[in-house]
Amino acid sequence: MNDSYLLDSLTRYIGQTVTIFTTSGGCSGSGFTGILASVNENYVKLITNIGAAPSCPLGSSCSGYGYNYNNQNYCCGNNWLGSVTEIPLCKIASFTHNAI
Repeated sequence: MNDSYLLDSLTRYIGQTVTIFTTSGGCSGSGFTGILASVNENYVKLITNIGAAPSCPLGSSCSGYGYNYNNQNYCCGNNWLGSVTEIPLCKIASFTHNAI
């Protein structure tokens, strides 16, 4: 498949959930599922885990610094920040999307 065709195909699904399979092995060869955020001639960007909303949208008046309203620490260990996966276009083996 030529890169231009793949680039055009991927671009049509920006904002939708897709699964991208790569030519690598291990866990990454099983595919990455997320919302396709952007596509360019070098890589694609997937939002693979959406972070939590702000625990206190009114500023720092909530109880405790670094804690949400349930008094749980919101740091990387609880994955409150979300995650983004960037995949080089040349490493994509295939991608799956909804038919509609």
